[in-house]
Amino acid sequence: MTGLALNCSINKKSLFDRKHYFYADLPAGYQITQQRVPIAVNGSLSYSLCIDNKMSQMVTKTVRIKQIQLEQDSGKSLHDDTRSQTLVDLNRAGVGLMEVVMEPDMCCGEEAAAAVRELQLILQTLGSSQAVMAEGQLRVDANVSVHHPGEPYGVRTEVKNINSMRFLAKAIDYEIQRQIEELENGGTILNETRAFDSKLGCTVPMRDKEGQQDYRFMPEPNLPPLILYDAKSLPANMNHQQVINIDWIHERLPDLPSVKRKKLVEQYGILPEHSFTLLNEDGLAEFFESVVKQTQMKPKKVIGWILKDLLSYLKQHSLTVKESPVSSFLLADLLNLLEKKEISSTAAKQVLAELWKGEGKTPLEIVKEQKLELLQDQKELEQICQAVIDGHENEVMAIKAGNPKVLNKLIGLVQKKTQGRSNPVLVKQLLEKKLSG
Repeated sequence: MTGLALNCSINKKSLFDRKHYFYADLPAGYQITQQRVPIAVNGSLSYSLCIDNKMSQMVTKTVRIKQIQLEQDSGKSLHDDTRSQTLVDLNRAGVGLMEVVMEPDMCCGEEAAAAVRELQLILQTLGSSQAVMAEGQLRVDANVSVHHPGEPYGVRTEVKNINSMRFLAKAIDYEIQRQIEELENGGTILNETRAFDSKLGCTVPMRDKEGQQDYRFMPEPNLPPLILYDAKSLPANMNHQQVINIDWIHERLPDLPSVKRKKLVEQYGILPEHSFTLLNEDGLAEFFESVVKQTQMKPKKVIGWILKDLLSYLKQHSLTVKESPVSSFLLADLLNLLEKKEISSTAAKQVLAELWKGEGKTPLEIVKEQKLELLQDQKELEQICQAVIDGHENEVMAIKAGNPKVLNKLIGLVQKKTQGRSNPVLVKQLLEKKLSG
């Protein structure tokens, strides 16, 4: 499924091999992998990248996928520098994993992080993996080398077991700069394994790869070849439930993140950069669509409340969308009050703050309790506007002298006097009418 999602050619017959090497976290002395014929080859992954960290300016790039292979995981080495000792956790040793090998098509940490983030979203969409990096479900080994344009690739180093997108970008950028400085100072780059020290913000040597290149690969004697079928090669007399049909899986692939983003933009008229934010937060796109279905407000206005208000609350309290005390139903209910002009946007933000407390109240109950209904008495509103004008002669003179921006200050003052219960559009009309008289 992952191979098909990454546009790979699927080998109907893939083989398993033994890769021999000694290391403390590999008690068997060998690792089962797919060195000769992996399950999938020759794919591609498209990802988007911000220009100068501006979400409104994005470019799409593609990295080639060399292969996807199945292999055994090793144990985990825990280095205790204080006691000068290393502990080995073998809980995951021998557990199967999937390794995606990319070609050297990326030139900086930012590109690598963007590509891995897109891969993470694809894996989560397919259900291939939860791919939570902090929990070790997705790890990255980054191979880094530098060279002048037109020259062969330089000697590469491998930065192992990176467990966050931010650390991935930092580790690669540091390693690129380290290698450039080493070469410019007349030094040489060692073919070695390194680790990223997140506290120091640099990579440190782990072990030299010299002398460890001969892994003595041999066919794995305990595992037969993995045989897959497509619609053409599937034998007629075979039980379809006992085999894997590549075409059957291909037909049932879910919409991938790139397709979902395109549909969100086309269906709701939101900006492309907003579609990226919706998909980057687990469950946020579904939350947005649920609100849109339950409210009369246009999607373009709903997206502002989702991304600016709800998301900022979630990040502020380190919560996921699923943990939000404000459900899609409650937010839609609130936006309906705003859309029907029963409350102002200022009052709506006050109600959202109350909803966040999770006390079980509805938006309408909060509005009535705190008397946040929009002021309906136009005569009363006119009197408040006149009082603001009378009390701010300098601002009135500035507006009449040709500075219309000062009007916003008067609108704010009226809003303050009405405790956010006045309609800013109506207030603006009333002030303009009085000031033109």
